[in-house]
Amino acid sequence: MQIFFSVGEPSGDIHGANLVRQLRESNPQVECVGYGGPKMQAAGCELHEDLTKFAVMWFLRVLLNIHHFWRLYRRADAYFREHRPDAVVLIDYPGFNWWIARAAKRHDVPVFYYGVPQIWAWAGWRIKKMRRLVDHTLCKLPFEEPWYQQRGCNATYVGHPFFDETTNHQLDRTFLEQQESLPARLVTILPGSRTQEVTSNLRWFIKAAAIVHRECPETRFAIASFNEKQAAIAREMLDGSLLPVEIHVDKTPELIRAATCCMACSGSVSLELLYHEKPAVIFYSISRLGYLVQKHFRTVKYITLVNLFAADDIFPKHITPYDPNEPGADRVPFPEYLVWGDKSRQIASHIIEWLSSDSKLDARIAMLKDLADRHARPGASARAAEYIFATLRGNRPPVAAPHFATTAPAPVKRLPR
Repeated sequence: MQIFFSVGEPSGDIHGANLVRQLRESNPQVECVGYGGPKMQAAGCELHEDLTKFAVMWFLRVLLNIHHFWRLYRRADAYFREHRPDAVVLIDYPGFNWWIARAAKRHDVPVFYYGVPQIWAWAGWRIKKMRRLVDHTLCKLPFEEPWYQQRGCNATYVGHPFFDETTNHQLDRTFLEQQESLPARLVTILPGSRTQEVTSNLRWFIKAAAIVHRECPETRFAIASFNEKQAAIAREMLDGSLLPVEIHVDKTPELIRAATCCMACSGSVSLELLYHEKPAVIFYSISRLGYLVQKHFRTVKYITLVNLFAADDIFPKHITPYDPNEPGADRVPFPEYLVWGDKSRQIASHIIEWLSSDSKLDARIAMLKDLADRHARPGASARAAEYIFATLRGNRPPVAAPHFATTAPAPVKRLPR
C-alpha cells in the first residue's frame, strides 16, 4: 500500500510525521511518499521535495513562487499517472493542495484531507471545492464536523494532532531546569514559525517587552526561534538593545513551560500554550489592505483556536475585534490582536497585569486548565490512521471524476489488501 502526502507548513510537517509513524506502526508494509518536510522524512516518508521551504503567505509572495508550485504540481500529476498510489493525504496548505487534489481525482486516487483548512473562518465559498475534490474530510476541531457535514462533505472529527506532538515531546530537562533556576520571572516571545511572520511581528513584541521591562525591571525575556535564520533576524532586531533577552532555537516547549506568561504570534502555538496552561497575549500583524480584506471575509469572532473553544457563539452575526474593555472580555482565554498598526502598549498591559497580580495570573491559569482538561487530548494520529486504513481496505465506491475532466480515467486494477 502506498500513500502520497502533500504537506507545506512547518506545523503540518509535525502532524504529518506523527501520522506517518502511526501508519507505519499499524502496517509496516505501507509506503509513504510525496511532499513534506524534514520531520516527515525522519519519520520514514520518502520525500520527493521539501515543500515546507515554500511556506509563503499572501498573494504577491505566492505569485513570486508560482513557478515552483507549477513544477511540483506537474510532478505530482505525472506520479499519480504512472504509479497510482492508493490514497493522497493532504494537510493544511490549501492554495497548493487544491491542485494536488485535482490531480489525484483526475487519476482516480481517493483524497483524504487531514487537518482541513479553516474555510469556515474566512472562505466559506470554498466548500464547493471541498465537496468536489475531497473524498474524506478529517476534522481537527469539534465544531468542524457538523459544519462540513451540513454542507455536504463526508466529515469525521478525529481530534487535533497538535496534542499528539505536545504529549509525546520529550522536554530538554537540563535546559528547562536551568531556565527555572533563574530568579527573575520569564516572559517568552513566540514570533511564529514562518520567516515572514517573524519579520512582521517580532519588532512589536520587542517594543512591548521594553514597556514591560520599564514597569517590571526584574523580568527577563526569551525569544523562541524556529530556526537559525530566524534567530539571526531576532539578533539583528535586538542589536544595541539593553533588554535582558535570550534567543534560543528549537526550544519552544521548554521556553513555554518555564515562562510565567507569553507573547505569541497567532497560530497553532496557541494549542501548545493551552496544553501547558500558560497565559499569553496573541498578536498578528498584517498590512492595512490585509486587515480590510479579512474584515470583509471573516466569519468568526476570534482568530485564536483556543478562544473559539471557549466561545459561546463561534459564528456571530456581527463580528467585532477583541476589546479588553467589552463585557465578557475577561472570559476570553487569550487576549488577541489582529491589526495593521502598533498594539505594543496593549500587549504589554496584559503581561504587566499577570506579572503584578498573582490572583489574576492564577485565575487565568485556572481558566486554561479547565479548557485543557476538555480539549487538549491526544490520539488524533491514531484515529486518522485507523480511518484511512479502514476506508482503503473496505469496499469503497469508485471516486467520481471531477467536473473539469474531459474523459473518465482508465480503471485501475488494484491488488487485494
